[in-house]
Amino acid sequence: MLKMILTRTRMALLCLLPAVAAAQEAQTEKRIAELVNRMTLEEKAGQMTQITVEGILKRTKGEITEPYEVDPEKLKEAISRYKVGSILNVGGNAQSLRSWQKRITDIQQVALKERLAIPVLYGIDAIHGNNYCAESVLYPQQISMAASFNNDLVKKIAEATAYETRACFIPWTFSPVLDLGRNPSWPRLWEGYGEDPYLAARLGIATIAGYEGNGPSLNKYQVASCLKHFVGYSAPLSGHDRTPAWIPDRELREYYLPPFKAAIAQGAKTIMINSAEINGIPVHINKKILTDLLKNELQFKGLLVSDWQDIKYLFQRHHVASDHSEAIAMAINAGIDMSMVPDDFSFTTALIALVKKGKIPMARINDAVTRILRVKFYAGLFTNPVGNPDDYPLFAGPEHEQLSYTAATESITLLKNDQDILPLSTGKKILVAGPAASSMRALNGGWSRNWQGDNSDETEKDRNTILEALQERFGNNLQYLEGCGFESTGDLSALAEKAKEADLILLCLGENSYTENFGNIHDLTLPAPQLELASAAARTGKPVILVLAEGRPRVISSIEPLVSAVLLAYLPGNEGGNAIADIITGSINPSGKLPYTYPRHPNSLLPYYHKYTEGADVDPHGFSPQWEFGHGLSYTRFSYSNLQLSSKTLTANGRLRVSVDISNTGQRTGKETVLLYTSDLVASITPEVKRLRGYQKIALQPGERQTVTFEISPEQLSFIDATLRSVTEPGAFRVSIGGLQDEFHYQ
Repeated sequence: MLKMILTRTRMALLCLLPAVAAAQEAQTEKRIAELVNRMTLEEKAGQMTQITVEGILKRTKGEITEPYEVDPEKLKEAISRYKVGSILNVGGNAQSLRSWQKRITDIQQVALKERLAIPVLYGIDAIHGNNYCAESVLYPQQISMAASFNNDLVKKIAEATAYETRACFIPWTFSPVLDLGRNPSWPRLWEGYGEDPYLAARLGIATIAGYEGNGPSLNKYQVASCLKHFVGYSAPLSGHDRTPAWIPDRELREYYLPPFKAAIAQGAKTIMINSAEINGIPVHINKKILTDLLKNELQFKGLLVSDWQDIKYLFQRHHVASDHSEAIAMAINAGIDMSMVPDDFSFTTALIALVKKGKIPMARINDAVTRILRVKFYAGLFTNPVGNPDDYPLFAGPEHEQLSYTAATESITLLKNDQDILPLSTGKKILVAGPAASSMRALNGGWSRNWQGDNSDETEKDRNTILEALQERFGNNLQYLEGCGFESTGDLSALAEKAKEADLILLCLGENSYTENFGNIHDLTLPAPQLELASAAARTGKPVILVLAEGRPRVISSIEPLVSAVLLAYLPGNEGGNAIADIITGSINPSGKLPYTYPRHPNSLLPYYHKYTEGADVDPHGFSPQWEFGHGLSYTRFSYSNLQLSSKTLTANGRLRVSVDISNTGQRTGKETVLLYTSDLVASITPEVKRLRGYQKIALQPGERQTVTFEISPEQLSFIDATLRSVTEPGAFRVSIGGLQDEFHYQ
């Protein structure tokens, strides 16, 4: 009886939650409206201003000095005179937990002494963990997490990142990146979740849930997310960062919009805008995208923040405005709510003047300030502008470190394994060579303790590189060839000599750390010195195992036939060295799958969902990748059988269940990602060969069989037609899972 009463009580409380949340939201909106009505124009302009912390830090002879401390006079000028409402950035290199807590406390104490006591919204690029805090755990980058195909793991990492970010009293992270990685040349590909819209959307939802939870407001362990970079930023025609994209409206809605749309529906509260231009129009002044699409059609109620200095760049780079003042009017009227100025107060003073001249309506200002205050209330800053240091006992602890290791092991992808050369017994004599072998920069990439991640070898020196992890496992059976660089071969004669005593060569190649335009390249091929090193290794006659630590798929077609195995590490984070070593020695069975198509040629960069007319059966030089999206091997074997459809017909209000049996026919426990694709066989817009519609990651013991079931709705089969409507047309569809196929009709 007691159990029944408790159950009914719980159900009654759950029924009340939506009503309570609605009442809280209404009360908050009322408080926001009252606050906006009390604010002066100067206070409103300040709320729309975001400055970088470098401008308010103490300096000696003009240089910021460590530890980075706030200059009280500069801080007072920013907040008391210019009413600045948001601050971002670190000031240089990562700071300690205690330094962050003091910094945020100092800032909020000044803000709360102002007339309306509006707290500052502080934002940071917490990209793979709270990477600007010196002690925080660094996780694999987003592209690695995409390879895990593990929604739960992605959510847990977001929760841990939020926890360690909020421990610094920071309530806002400029993450996740939901830009679609269709162009492998783009230097920020590793910051996103790969080339597929469905995968990026599902992992984006998991990230938002981890950062923000599902409550009406954030708690002390959660942060507000920021979706980047709305929209189409990842599709520059040149492949270079912040250069023009040419995207038809239908393509924009079909491929680039869905991850953002899903994250907005999940409840994301802030969005950062694409720094570049689409079809000749900088997105920062594109009212059709910012207001008509994002705010009106998608009903986004949060704030839109510019990227770094992008309003100034409207006249400095894009040349669509004659000066800063005109640029501000264009951007704010288009829908920008907050300007990442970031170095001065010119935006604030110019904005005030523009409103007074009638060039920006007060209604637009009030809307922007309302959105900004809404985020501040949502983040809990009006009640808890700073935290309690004692509330974060798990900070940088073993639980978060283990999570980083698990994430690395689930993402690293085995692409080739001829004659099952991997895993290796620790009795094997191996020669390790290549620039990525002794580099923490190659494992972590950019946004690692500083912007470019170029100090990782120093800041992470207590972590295992690939070489150090292998030395722990192979001991005296390991040799190392020093002197190999990312752009230099090293001593090839020494390679040949050392190889005589080895059973095989483990070659660690890839990229050094970079981000944004520092990663622009003119050729997707792996640098020639690294290819030469691989060729020299093959000439020794010893088997070669290739480990790639890289942020994007660098072309290796000239050396792939020369190696016996290829292990793709992506950017696996601080535990990457240990994870790679444990996969090589077999204590971990690899389970990652490619989240993008790995190209064979620099000028053949098609995604897996290419058109039929781009296929090799039509064009002899068409789709012919090195490895296709979703490829990834295991140390065991999986077989697929018994594909079943619940019906041969799907109706408008129905659901089609698709099931398949997966068996582990090998000798090891392993994890398999089951990928469900559909193909629209006839459509009014040329259909893609196939599209991902579902995935599940499962674990199987040797000899175990499991049935995996998916549901397909008509909406999942939809596409954007010529009139820019989302439609599902009647006709035949094909389902594909693990090499098995069946067909059904939608009517």
